[in-house]
Amino acid sequence: MLNIKDIRSNPENFIQNLKKRNIDDPEKIINNILELDKTYRNFLEQKEKLLNERNTISKELGKNKDDQKKFNELSNKVSIIKEEIFKLDKITEEKILSINEILMSLPNLPHEDVPLGTDDKQNIEIRKEGECKISDKILPHDEIGEKIKKIDFETAVKISGSRFVILKENLAKLERALINFMLDIHTEENGYTEYSVPVIVNEKSMYGTGQLPKFKEDQFQLNNNQWLIPTSEVSLTNIVSESIIEYEKLPLRFVSATQCFRAEAGAAGKDTKGMIRQHQFTKVEMVSIIQPEFRFKELERMVECAEKILKNLKLPYRVMLLSSGDMGFSAEKTYDLEVWLPSQNKYREISSCSSCGTFQANRMRARYKTLDKKNNLVATLNGSGLAVGRTIVAILENYQNTDGSISIPECLKKYMGNVETL
Repeated sequence: MLNIKDIRSNPENFIQNLKKRNIDDPEKIINNILELDKTYRNFLEQKEKLLNERNTISKELGKNKDDQKKFNELSNKVSIIKEEIFKLDKITEEKILSINEILMSLPNLPHEDVPLGTDDKQNIEIRKEGECKISDKILPHDEIGEKIKKIDFETAVKISGSRFVILKENLAKLERALINFMLDIHTEENGYTEYSVPVIVNEKSMYGTGQLPKFKEDQFQLNNNQWLIPTSEVSLTNIVSESIIEYEKLPLRFVSATQCFRAEAGAAGKDTKGMIRQHQFTKVEMVSIIQPEFRFKELERMVECAEKILKNLKLPYRVMLLSSGDMGFSAEKTYDLEVWLPSQNKYREISSCSSCGTFQANRMRARYKTLDKKNNLVATLNGSGLAVGRTIVAILENYQNTDGSISIPECLKKYMGNVETL
């Protein structure tokens, strides 16, 4: 959430940066926030004056216990002031709710390094790794998966509906192998601490990381006002909500493998065939909690950790710096890792690593104790390390042989019981 104190001190900066995020009429929005804030603070000032007046009269009451007339007169004044304070409490509560409602709907401001743009066409390629296979003989992942009888979309549709999948036998084992491989690399080589976290969270947690209120339609809500996580970023980041962390304990680096759930309400017509865009999928997620001044160095480190997985798997990929119009709601700077898919003859996102600055921390009241003993907001970062389903897609296509078999990447063989091919 954007900080109201910062908006007060430099409203023009917020107007200009919200324009970069393609927000309609940001000047009107910021002026509205400032007007509500001014009214709120005026009422707050009135309340403080009344509280001081009530305290003064209360002291006078003690001195006039024997003067019944004076005592009654003062008591009546206190009652009137209490009533006024009660009214002001309701007004100030309404005003702060209105301010927060607007602030909760606004995205994070882009960092100055972020290219200006409206969508992915303005993203910038940072680097490429690996040799891309180009062949019209390579079958798409869904076709080869059904051909080797390891992917079953038809039964998944019968059980659950569209955008679900069943993986069988050694392909199911490959999914498990990938999870274990990724977690081992992140914990043993990349310095992350593994967590097993809930996939059902409360509404406050979804607000904390920015999934609500703006993206309600893209989430799965349960009938008890709880939510299925769209990513374990929600669970992992909220570990530090309402906390004050000692300086020397930072950075905190968490990793978790979970099932994730997305309604994909805004994705009609996109990737409905195959495993690219599912309602339920497995993802290994990295989260970092760090002092704000170190966040961009940590972002580069996180990208390298995700890249290490792709390099070990020997999958061709590229790193993209996202434009201001293509970044996620909570992000101030994002790198996407895109893996090469031969059947589509293009790169597809397999990981997204973002710095959120203090945006999520402000929503969650996640703070740390500075060296001079002040309580400041932490910075939060998150990144896929990697999306497991999309990694399976990439292996099925990039490791496809002319006889229709799929070779197992060398680094996964020990997780697969030394199986050579699917």
